[in-house]
Amino acid sequence: MFDYFIKNGLVFDGSGSEPVETNIGVKDDRIVYIGNECFSAKEIFDAKGLIICPGFIDTHAHSEFTILADGRAEGKLSQGVTTEINGNCGLSAAPLYNEARERREEDLKELGIKERWTTFREYFDILRNKGIAINFATLCGHGNIRASVIGYKDIRPDEDAMNGMKRFLSDAVEQGAKGISTGLIYPPGVYSNTEELIELCSSLITHHSSPIYASHMRSEGDALIEAIKEVINIGNGAGIKVHISHVKTAGERNWGKIDEAIELMEESRNSGIKLTCDRYPYIAASTDLDTVLPSWVYDGGVDEELRRLKDKAAAKKIKEEIGIKNEDYWKGIFVSSVALEKNKWMEGENIFDISLKLSKKPIDALFEIIIDEKARAGAIFFSMNEDNLRKFLSLPYAMIGSDSSVRSFSGITRSGKPHPRGFGSFPRFIGKYVRDEDLMPLSEAVRKMTSLPAETFSLKERGMIKEGFYADITVFDYEKINDKATFKEPFKMAEGINYVFVNGTLTFRNGEFTGSRSGRILV
Repeated sequence: MFDYFIKNGLVFDGSGSEPVETNIGVKDDRIVYIGNECFSAKEIFDAKGLIICPGFIDTHAHSEFTILADGRAEGKLSQGVTTEINGNCGLSAAPLYNEARERREEDLKELGIKERWTTFREYFDILRNKGIAINFATLCGHGNIRASVIGYKDIRPDEDAMNGMKRFLSDAVEQGAKGISTGLIYPPGVYSNTEELIELCSSLITHHSSPIYASHMRSEGDALIEAIKEVINIGNGAGIKVHISHVKTAGERNWGKIDEAIELMEESRNSGIKLTCDRYPYIAASTDLDTVLPSWVYDGGVDEELRRLKDKAAAKKIKEEIGIKNEDYWKGIFVSSVALEKNKWMEGENIFDISLKLSKKPIDALFEIIIDEKARAGAIFFSMNEDNLRKFLSLPYAMIGSDSSVRSFSGITRSGKPHPRGFGSFPRFIGKYVRDEDLMPLSEAVRKMTSLPAETFSLKERGMIKEGFYADITVFDYEKINDKATFKEPFKMAEGINYVFVNGTLTFRNGEFTGSRSGRILV
């Protein structure tokens, strides 16, 4: 007898091939039957008129700490997501030594996390003991290993430092990390050069059969083309797969660069470099508010950053480098999260409107918020356009990555005004861009969310509806699937997801969570 039997559904197996109406049998954590016969089971689901496909894989997540604080992962489960790739943009759960550990203390305290660790092995043990509702895979953050060895200083690592970084990286991969990520606009990654990254990436080959380098590039706007070339050079120099995180053309003056950007990526793939990318289906980004500052301001860590913002001479230089920005620029930057209760009114408001209420110039209001919040305020940036978004989503080697952390609809992770992508990315991609705008066939869209990321990030026996594979399954109504989360009200559950199974266990049923913690650490 099967545990679950799903019958009469239209099955998209994840390969990109045409769907077939068939039945699926699940036993323990595996898909054990696909065919037209009917069998008894502990529970039978009639999926007539519904789509059955592999569980969605979020290729760009930042759930290292939120999933530890609340393993329910409701915002992702309710989208049909069964697996996340974490450790992106140079930031991962481990290693955490020295300044890398000190930098994360406030995050852990804010989320009420009492456990402490230094290695991935220790972190994974804690995560397993707590239990998680979705699968967790991760990269090793370059920022973690650099900060653990040389801190947040703008210096080049000497031979001893490089060897130390390589040891941390090899330990991470041997403990389960899928590769390395960089955040080249954030400290300390912003201080690294191409040669450092090639040397680190080259060292991965002896520790992983198919390692990957994923990059939040050095620029996504004015120096976009140069940044893509750097990623390609790293892949070519190190001989490993490369992945461009949340690929975009940021800033109106850079929208016209998209054809050259795509041409560069196509040429690299044609030359033999295994290059892929991900993107979320929105035209607004979200990251730390202080990313608008010049990179030299971060040198030495947060205390030095705040000191420079308070220093009149340094502040004047910073303002000169940022330049004069018009009203629309400041209206395009929204505060998404703050820690101080007195500043909670700012969440969901743009910098221009905040500056009016504070009776300050926008640049001065910006500085005040960063200083007040000790450089920990989050922000949403409207800087992209729909046409370019559609072009990126259409690339056959582009996947969907929400660029968000797991959050739930209640509890400690329900805070601030986070980007709605954490609650709507996958239903929005299917409902708006595939169904309503006919951007691509549904079979191709499903491939981008399932087998393509599973192959790219070395997730064995996942990403396909196939006998013997793990039973990560999402069932949805193609006519009803839609995102409901907005920038003003992000904590809104998507519509149209009927059932979600994680490792053969029903975790979501028609808007209700079963409470199961059947997620696993994928190493």
